[in-house]
Amino acid sequence: MKILLFGKNGQVGWELQRSLAPLGELLALDADSQEMCGDFTDAEGLIRTVRAVAPDVIVNAAAHTAVDRAESEPELARAINALAPAALAQEARRGNAWLIHYSTDYVFDGSGDLPWRETDMTAPLSVYGATKLEGEQLIQRAGCRHLIFRTSWVYGARGGNFAKTMLRLAQERDSLKVIDDQVGAPTGADLLADVTAHAIRAARQRPELAGLYHLVAAGETSWHGYARFVLEFARRTGVGLKVEPEAIEAVPTSAFPTPAKRPHNSRLDTDKLRRTLGLNMPHWQYGVTRMLSEILEEQP
Repeated sequence: MKILLFGKNGQVGWELQRSLAPLGELLALDADSQEMCGDFTDAEGLIRTVRAVAPDVIVNAAAHTAVDRAESEPELARAINALAPAALAQEARRGNAWLIHYSTDYVFDGSGDLPWRETDMTAPLSVYGATKLEGEQLIQRAGCRHLIFRTSWVYGARGGNFAKTMLRLAQERDSLKVIDDQVGAPTGADLLADVTAHAIRAARQRPELAGLYHLVAAGETSWHGYARFVLEFARRTGVGLKVEPEAIEAVPTSAFPTPAKRPHNSRLDTDKLRRTLGLNMPHWQYGVTRMLSEILEEQP
């Protein structure tokens, strides 16, 4: 099996390089790759790349994920999040390849308090959410064999993430305020990558598995609860903190105005994924604990 991966240096793309390598011959590209085009602002270049490689599976881990900046650069966000994936989908159909693509809970309006299902009505609040939804729709219309995974609150040990920010601020500042009215499940890039590899193997054997799935860790928390968990773990492992976990102030979303609206309810129902692929989603605390153990070992 020949696999073509785009977005290799992002949090998910980095983990995908590990999880996909055992499946077959893997070519991983990023926007600045020299040997072939991996730039999602160059749809024609992407088409040339796909035709030159002739992959069995295309995995798209590239995206415009700067949610607030997307509000001021909608055309760029649309090019990367919708038009480029559409071009890949057309080429996947042309070459009889699978396309694996990642989307987001931002396709929903974040209302209510029940986990969103794949069949629920979408209503994005932001340019980012709208362009990611358009990307989903264009892939589906292209008629290629595809797996689309909606996820949320993604983190990785590599690069920046919310946990690292909380650790740094709790060591630098005398107080912390964290939003408590947005709820979701912190989901590790490693979990996304491992499930992707499993799903590719299953779908190639059973093409009827193609479609849209929600993929997040089990359980739920708020950003405030997430921050407390991080600092409690750090305290237990001997990290010196100026702000204790109990002292983090819980505040509403309105306390931190942003150009893009955030969904309050980022819960995603993973029942379809678990039933169809026979998988168990580990609790969000399991992955965050592993990630914290890794990054704290690196600290002097």
